[in-house]
Amino acid sequence: MKNIATYDLMESFRNTNQWLGASALAMASYPFTGMAPNPFFKLLAAWGEVTERSFARMVAKPDWNIYTVVGDDGRDHVVSIEPVIKRPFGDLIHFRVHGRAPMKRKIMLVAPMSGHYATLLRSTVASLLPDADIYVTDWHNARDIPVSEGKFDIEDYTLYLVDFMKYLGPDVNIIAVCQPAPLTLAATAYLAGEEPEAQPRTLTLIGGPIDPDAAPTDVTDFGSRITMGQLEQLAIQRVGFKYAGVGRLVYPGLLQLASFMSMNIDRHSEAFREQILRVSKGEAGDHDKHNRFYDEYLAVMDMTAEFYLSTVERIFKKLEIAQNKFVVAGKKVDLGAITSVAVKTVEGSEDDISAPGQCVAALDMLTGLPADKKASHLEEGAGHYGIFAGKSWRDNIRPLVLDFIDSNASEATKVAHLKTV
Repeated sequence: MKNIATYDLMESFRNTNQWLGASALAMASYPFTGMAPNPFFKLLAAWGEVTERSFARMVAKPDWNIYTVVGDDGRDHVVSIEPVIKRPFGDLIHFRVHGRAPMKRKIMLVAPMSGHYATLLRSTVASLLPDADIYVTDWHNARDIPVSEGKFDIEDYTLYLVDFMKYLGPDVNIIAVCQPAPLTLAATAYLAGEEPEAQPRTLTLIGGPIDPDAAPTDVTDFGSRITMGQLEQLAIQRVGFKYAGVGRLVYPGLLQLASFMSMNIDRHSEAFREQILRVSKGEAGDHDKHNRFYDEYLAVMDMTAEFYLSTVERIFKKLEIAQNKFVVAGKKVDLGAITSVAVKTVEGSEDDISAPGQCVAALDMLTGLPADKKASHLEEGAGHYGIFAGKSWRDNIRPLVLDFIDSNASEATKVAHLKTV
């Protein structure tokens, strides 16, 4: 089948490098190498250790590693992760905190489906869990989904979000991070038109390409330069024989990772050189800063071809969300139908993926929403990652988002919250 050999060739390349790293580590770690004063063997072992770990992470799904949270009573409460809705292409999972009283805030984090797992939001979840009941969209790796499950494009994605919102009820607060921001906005508008009583309480859009043309970046320039035929030819492959999704057309995670790395190749190269030196000197740790970052960054997942291609064509090229022309399941989605959901946008001044202006553009599109229901925040000096998981998120953005949620809570919720203070 077309491009299945290319997919397996990439996997073979990854597997070979993992094997080379493991072999170098094993060979350079034999006791006899200690008899030679030359540092070559230590450097070789360090290179092998870093290489094996790096290439092994590319096909591993990271763990959430959130086991306990401190409650208002000062005790550690055990956290378990439970799927509340299970679907072929993604689940809605709940971070259940055992022994803790029900929280007044209920938040659904919409994780990106842009090449990484939902665990990319691990620190975001950990920072919000002490103050809210947390649900997260946990998207599945397309390589593991049999072809018999059918397609999954941006309309299917939007309808998944609609079902998740309806399940959680109108008192839920939605936070969409990066890629899903325009589709989360569309899902909210879909509910506003079809089932207004099921709309969420608030919607926070963080660093998302609502209007990609509002502030061009390398990402948007690439989307405008390449034709859909060229993109399909260059980026789409069929899953190889190793996985359950064999034959499914996908945009491979390994190809996406190569694209990510090429954007800042000098920075990544320097980071790996420094890590190899630290390992050779015995200064590195299993969970040091480098490994914590790259264990997550290198863990990539495949996207279905129809989702990737429809995102580029309809969100970036045709600007269907930005021009309020988006259609889901044959129904026109009108952003002007949102009249009661409080909406806040968050951007980083140094964001080179979704530049300032792309996300805040959503507020002008919400023609039916009163001005007092709209808010925006521009975080000075923050890059893309920092606005949802870095220092800027922890110190500035998180408190602002929680205040926004509280200021738009129902009167019953506000009263209940005050009684607990």
